[in-house]
Amino acid sequence: MFPSLKSLTAGCIFLILVGLVGIALVSAAPQGFLEGHLKLVSRRPVQLDDENTAPNSPTMAAGNYGDYPLIVLTKQERKEITRIIADKAGNYHVALAPGDYVLDVEGRVARRLHVRAQPFTILPNETVHVEITIDTGFAAEARTRRE
Repeated sequence: MFPSLKSLTAGCIFLILVGLVGIALVSAAPQGFLEGHLKLVSRRPVQLDDENTAPNSPTMAAGNYGDYPLIVLTKQERKEITRIIADKAGNYHVALAPGDYVLDVEGRVARRLHVRAQPFTILPNETVHVEITIDTGFAAEARTRRE
């Protein structure tokens, strides 16, 4: 009626080995890479010194790229996979497992940052280039109105 202890032990060892082989195969899958540039702009109205500058044209915003961490989310569940801090020039590079993702800015809603999340797909041994632009003018307007 009950399987013998020997068969039960053999079955458990077999399942453990199958699991270890599966883990080894998954971890051996080649990764791909995400790289790109973070751009900070502001459409906030400013005092114009130059009459040739259009009042609504975006201008480069001064800021520390480290203040705007990027996050990589799974496309389906929107689960955070990793957090990226751009370098001093706004560039970023990260290795990811093959799959479908979305690049976004951490805390963009709470900070009132205007950003378009960027979907992308990682393929093994390939690099995908994704640019992301943050319009910081909306956050500045919200702070000005409260003061």
